Amino acid sequence: MSGKPQIRVVAALIESPTDPTRFLVQQRLPGKARANKWEFPGGKVEAGEADEHALARECREELDVELTVGKRLWGTTHAYEDLVVVLELFAARIARGQPRPLGAQALRFCSFEEMRGLPFCEADLPLIDGLAKGQISAR
Repeated sequence: MSGKPQIRVVAALIESPTDPTRFLVQQRLPGKARANKWEFPGGKVEAGEADEHALARECREELDVELTVGKRLWGTTHAYEDLVVVLELFAARIARGQPRPLGAQALRFCSFEEMRGLPFCEADLPLIDGLAKGQISAR
């Protein structure tokens, strides 16, 4: 073990309601770890919390939406300088509400190719590459 703290993070792959080739991403707030980087919506899983519950809670708190969480699509472990992130990605759709950036500085729906041009958190890079190449199914 590296001695670094480890956290479990869940993220949502949310398709645009008007374009099935675009998915919701958010830009992290300045002043936070990995400031200004882009990521998929979601957040930290609290102790004893199920992944799906954590994802719904985080999106309620940070986007002001109610999610329907679907199947797990992908997962990885990534070591940053300050911590180790265990990242799990789930298919999700917005059941109620319009996404608002309550816990981010910006939101946008992007294609996988557009995502490749944004400065994403390093843990998300293999995911974006796999989605863009069709190696990871978005459904």
